[in-house]
Amino acid sequence: MAGTIQVDIVSAEEEIWSGQGTMIFAPAEMGEIGIAPQHAPLLTRLKAGEIRVQQESGEEQFFYVSGGMLEVQGHLVTVLSDTALRADDLDEAAALEAQRRAEQALSDQTSDLELAKAKAELIQAAAQIRAIQKLRAKGGRA
Repeated sequence: MAGTIQVDIVSAEEEIWSGQGTMIFAPAEMGEIGIAPQHAPLLTRLKAGEIRVQQESGEEQFFYVSGGMLEVQGHLVTVLSDTALRADDLDEAAALEAQRRAEQALSDQTSDLELAKAKAELIQAAAQIRAIQKLRAKGGRA
């Protein structure tokens, strides 16, 4: 199980991170998955949450994704997401405000479309807050 695997994390706007990892953890729709070097090919949808990349040095890189796709091919893991941020770039105050606005929109429930949008915003805000709390618990800056 020794070795590394190339990891590329890309948002709609830019490449967020590219590097080598010894283990990658991601929030797949059916639950968290772990990917090690020489993993079988895989294509899965991601839900909003945290991506962790363990490196050979023992350091971990943390990222927030709003959902998207994860693809494993040979020695490459690609994460494609509309929104992907380094955990250090997450803004807790903004995430809490987004959560408050989404909860208010849920209580207003003016239309099915607005209700679906508010639910999606609430899920994303909650995932950002969880990622910030995990990073803080591990001694990060957030």
